[in-house]
Amino acid sequence: MAARFVLLHSPLVGPGCWSRLAPLLRARGHRTLVPDFTAIMRGPPPYYEAMVALARDAIRSDAFDGPTLLVAHSGAGALVPAIAKGSADLHGAIFLDALLPHPGQSWFDTASRELAARHRGRAHNGLVPPWHLWWPPEALAGMLPDERLRDSFASELRELPLAYFEERAPETVMPAHIRCTYIRLSDAYEAEASRAETLGWHVVRERWHHLAALADAERVATLLTL
Repeated sequence: MAARFVLLHSPLVGPGCWSRLAPLLRARGHRTLVPDFTAIMRGPPPYYEAMVALARDAIRSDAFDGPTLLVAHSGAGALVPAIAKGSADLHGAIFLDALLPHPGQSWFDTASRELAARHRGRAHNGLVPPWHLWWPPEALAGMLPDERLRDSFASELRELPLAYFEERAPETVMPAHIRCTYIRLSDAYEAEASRAETLGWHVVRERWHHLAALADAERVATLLTL
């Protein structure tokens, strides 16, 4: 059965992380929506409220009778409960190497003290360096060895508002009827995968990397449509 996939990119990167996966899902007969949060992240707060509203509007404005699935990557996991609460036709949510929902907590609350202190220390004029500059150059090259693909992905990345990292996620819990799946792509998200298991979610573990949906979209598309 054809499904509608709503692909939620991390607020720290751009929608280009779905640039290979979205066409593959469409080619397999699925409706695919990719809300773009980049303009919101370049403006003033509140950030969560605006991103949730944008995603809800995208779903409401798209007429579709089949099952709808949210696919949240990385930091977009925090958006899922509020989007799900406002989307009556949502059937499930897939967390793809994503943060688990943390209602009432900020991004900084979920990070280690060391990481939070590092980002606060690197902030300048209220802005944190772009995501790809958080890591050594070889880290991104290892995930995206294709130089053109890597440059295209990095071209969307901008400085990030410190206020986003300090803003609390909506005080919304996941609706009980939503079936949640966690797909761990990288070892860095093992703690999130383990927590998802304690919540009774279906958990799939793969030995890929955080940007697998871009670097190896065929394999991820197959995993999402099993």
